[in-house]
Amino acid sequence: MEGVVGLLKLRVKKGINLAVRDTRTSDPYLVATLDTQKIKTKVIKGNCNPVWNDELTLTMRDPKATIHIAVFDKDRFSKDDSMGVAEIDVKPYIECLRMGLNMNNIPNGTKLERVHPSKHNYLADESAITWENGKIVQDMILRLRDVECGEVVIQIEMVPLPGRKLNI
Repeated sequence: MEGVVGLLKLRVKKGINLAVRDTRTSDPYLVATLDTQKIKTKVIKGNCNPVWNDELTLTMRDPKATIHIAVFDKDRFSKDDSMGVAEIDVKPYIECLRMGLNMNNIPNGTKLERVHPSKHNYLADESAITWENGKIVQDMILRLRDVECGEVVIQIEMVPLPGRKLNI
């Protein structure tokens, strides 16, 4: 695990109002890419509001790296159709990890940081970085681009490896 600073858990919860790519619906799945790693969720058949509840794990080498998200419609006899793309900027999350807070004194559910939607990110709504059950997590709703509609609900959690530095 040379050069790895931590494991990034990506909880892909659900899609909201995803684009129709088949006759009346779609068979969506999500692909997350970080550096050369590419992982995907299961396919949910016939549903433009899929509930994946999949946990994907990526190894993080560069805490400045962006996670690329792409949603596709699974097709049996042709190339899968694009249903939009998004990116996750982990820098605000990593900054919260680096603060080195004494977490013993922080109540469960405390919001450590708020990230607001802007033209520089894919957030559909304010995203909170929160202390939950002994971990720092960030919940977000990402608006898909290059498509007529659709959002995905994701939570990230970084598990730093002992002795590794999270340099930004």
